[in-house]
Amino acid sequence: MSKASQSIHSQPFDGDLLSQLDDPKIPFALFDHLPGVYLFIKDREHRFVKVNRGLLQLHACQSESEMLGRTDFDFHPPAFATQYTEEDRRVMESRRTLSDQVWLVTGADGMPRWYLSTKIPLTGHHGAVIGIAGVMRPFDHTGDAPGEYRRLTPAMEFVLAHFGDRITVADIARRAHLSVSHLQREFQRIFGMTPSDYLLRVRLLMARRRLEQTTDPIGKLALDCGFYDQSHFTRAFRSATGLRPLDYRRRFSPKPRDTGNRK
Repeated sequence: MSKASQSIHSQPFDGDLLSQLDDPKIPFALFDHLPGVYLFIKDREHRFVKVNRGLLQLHACQSESEMLGRTDFDFHPPAFATQYTEEDRRVMESRRTLSDQVWLVTGADGMPRWYLSTKIPLTGHHGAVIGIAGVMRPFDHTGDAPGEYRRLTPAMEFVLAHFGDRITVADIARRAHLSVSHLQREFQRIFGMTPSDYLLRVRLLMARRRLEQTTDPIGKLALDCGFYDQSHFTRAFRSATGLRPLDYRRRFSPKPRDTGNRK
């Protein structure tokens, strides 16, 4: 071993270096210098507590203070934001890393683009999960998928705006200026689901948010989210989540409530 090497290894290894930093946020500054990488840290309530410069630019924010304490619902269409926070919850509940998930994310210009997202759960000193950390980067391996998505954007915006109405696949196809069969093929190829599946997913995601954040009776909530009646909603919701709507509300609402409706 050379003298230089002996000098390097003369001190015992201290693996606790990061805890000794004056400012634990210093390493995060490196992410401001990585082009095309978007860093975020959220607490258990899905609020941003740390973002890098790239994410600020994506959302046309000038300073970090414009994003801190806010959630995806402040920056994305409700149905998209609900999907992001639902994934956050799965990561925190499972305590497992979720790697390279393909998402469509809207920027400040309103144009959705493809990204790969990886999220990890964050634990505190006592082992409890206290939030998540994640990174996104542009996904460049979908060929011309972003352009194809732009062609379907009118259809998806129509669903987001009218999910509570009695709309049909034919209505969605007309909005995209496509035949029903063409729309079916495009949805299946790009998103791995049919337009009907997408419409149902949006309705269920919005219903989940209403269950979490309102005291609306289940029957009214079902009709507002586009289901034929309460029984139809209960069956679809239980099939998707394994829970009855009221059980879901009791479990995930910050203050469990009983609306008096048992279905």
